[in-house]
Amino acid sequence: MKTPLYFISDIHLKLQTTPDEMDRREKLYRLLDHIRNTGGSCFFVGDLFDFYFEYPDLIPKSYADFYQKVLDMKKDGIELHFMVGNHDYWVDGFMTDVLMDKVYFDDTTLEINGKRFYITHGDGLLSWDHGYRLLKKVIRSRFFIWMFRWLHPTLAYKIANSISKSGRHDTHSEDFNKDVRIEIQNVAKTHFDNGFDYMICGHYHLGEMFTVNKGKLAVLGDWFHKPSYAVFDGQDLILVHWETYA
Repeated sequence: MKTPLYFISDIHLKLQTTPDEMDRREKLYRLLDHIRNTGGSCFFVGDLFDFYFEYPDLIPKSYADFYQKVLDMKKDGIELHFMVGNHDYWVDGFMTDVLMDKVYFDDTTLEINGKRFYITHGDGLLSWDHGYRLLKKVIRSRFFIWMFRWLHPTLAYKIANSISKSGRHDTHSEDFNKDVRIEIQNVAKTHFDNGFDYMICGHYHLGEMFTVNKGKLAVLGDWFHKPSYAVFDGQDLILVHWETYA
């Protein structure tokens, strides 16, 4: 994988192309243009879309401008990697064969320039996520996907559009975030004890970097409140708050 390697998470591109949504996209596209100019690789660490369900011969048109943007990046030699999240697991051939160079359906590991990475979207990671982990197995099952595809796409996306509109993506309370920080650092410590140098995590929208023992944990921010990315230049990993530059 080519460096610099950029990690971005929880963009939550929405089905409604409102003025606010297009402003968010423009901020993202300025970053993607920056990546296009520097070269390297771009890794989307889940929840790129607020909802994405791909039928064999149909993709959501609301994201057409994004498709074009990343295809232009790909044409210029940027490697594109996508780890599905809890909002956009249901990809098919367009995402896996056309848009991205590689799609990951579960946590993955990388080794670059002698540095080992553990990469996870992060949903279901916390000790109290028992119910969600069960739900996750159900909605990712072949049977559920087969059943959902029996819905006419117009009806399916009408339901998804309604859910997406109601999703406020509010920030969590500081007490909740404090518990999350403790839990995720404990998870990271286990990976670092097993020889990993870096852990990349999305889902929790923190936009924070932690040093745990000799490793670095990047919990990426969302693109509503804390737009950020992590970048590995071949030697070290840093977290950048993009609103500083956008």
